[in-house]
Amino acid sequence: MASMRDIKRRKGSIQSTQQITKAMKLVSTVKLQRAKQRAEESKAYFNCMYETVTSMLAKAGGLDHPYLKAGNSEKKAVVVITSNRGLAGGYNSNVVKLITKGDFRKEDLEIYAIGKKGKDALQRYGYTIREEDPDVIEEPSYVDAMAISRRLLASYAAGEIGEIYLAYTGFKNTVVHEPTLLKLLPVEPSAEEQPARETDSKAMMNFEPEDDEALDMIIPKYVTSLIYGGLVEACASENGARMQAMDSATTNAEEMIDHLSLMYNRARQGSITQELTEIIAGANAIS
Repeated sequence: MASMRDIKRRKGSIQSTQQITKAMKLVSTVKLQRAKQRAEESKAYFNCMYETVTSMLAKAGGLDHPYLKAGNSEKKAVVVITSNRGLAGGYNSNVVKLITKGDFRKEDLEIYAIGKKGKDALQRYGYTIREEDPDVIEEPSYVDAMAISRRLLASYAAGEIGEIYLAYTGFKNTVVHEPTLLKLLPVEPSAEEQPARETDSKAMMNFEPEDDEALDMIIPKYVTSLIYGGLVEACASENGARMQAMDSATTNAEEMIDHLSLMYNRARQGSITQELTEIIAGANAIS
């Protein structure tokens, strides 16, 4: 059995850790409220953007546009959104698994890492890190998403990459966060729209001005919007995951403290009993 001094020292250490986890939980809760509001306010817009563009392209018939067909390059760009800090449960590892456990070949991928944890993990696995932007996830903005989108589209137009994907954590609610891999380019009509494209001739769409000019304006906004939506949802998911992790850590620390308190009291009781036994034995020996 551990000594009373060891038990007391360990209990003090756990209490100090518990104070830290409590503080981190409170900070994450406050950040979550703001991030959750942004995610919920923007979610409807970005869902509508995705559904509208895919539906529009499905009804437009076979268009010959660079953004609608895979490039000649075998390279695939993946924008991986994770956090700069850990202590968030499986938040970061779940996003990394979308890449490492997916159907991609390692040599075909170029990673655009947003967040240090994803970049470090994928680098350890041997993936090529094309770009890293750790500061973007701290305070996501549409301007940052636009800059990332421009670089991606420039590489796509130059034939350096043939496909673009987005890997992030979708925010459902405070406790439910869903790792998501979304294909950005080439744009593919949703499966639900395919039958309408083939059977409903009245659904065909005409563009004004010309379709190439219209798509040159629409698709960059579409890509930027989805990247920004991923950033906002990932930020909310990160704080939600960290709040849950710190809440669990605080609860576990409380249970360990209770257990150590019981061990300390038992050790103290045993020590007192032993001292009394020794005093009584000494008194009997004298008499």
